[in-house]
Amino acid sequence: MRSVLLVEDDIFDTMTAEKSFAKFNIPHQLHTAFNGEEALDLLLGRNGTDPLRPLPEVILLDLNMPRMNGIEFLTELRGSAEFADIPVFITTTSDMDVDRLATDTLGVSGYILKPLDFETGDLSDSLSLLEKLLR
Repeated sequence: MRSVLLVEDDIFDTMTAEKSFAKFNIPHQLHTAFNGEEALDLLLGRNGTDPLRPLPEVILLDLNMPRMNGIEFLTELRGSAEFADIPVFITTTSDMDVDRLATDTLGVSGYILKPLDFETGDLSDSLSLLEKLLR
């Protein structure tokens, strides 16, 4: 079973992501963090948590979160040799060019605008790429 880390502060978006995996029949183990700090705690084994091992094969990352936002988390992630190559998909309500440019320079694998809508080509393409990564 594949390991996925979802970094998302909205419980409804977390439930939607889970439904997306089910719809596309992607076998997975979903780990969740509600902001970038919690995600780093999971990866590094900080603040009383055991390090998440094996490492997630993909990270789904919201940009707009409290405490440590997605760009700050992604910067930390890419600065670590151990985590630098984990594929990251951005899931966000932000369609601002500045956010897209910032994440592109940090090597994201895909960019999915919320709310999730199965009728849009962008989401289907991103989920298809995600499915290939996890198979």
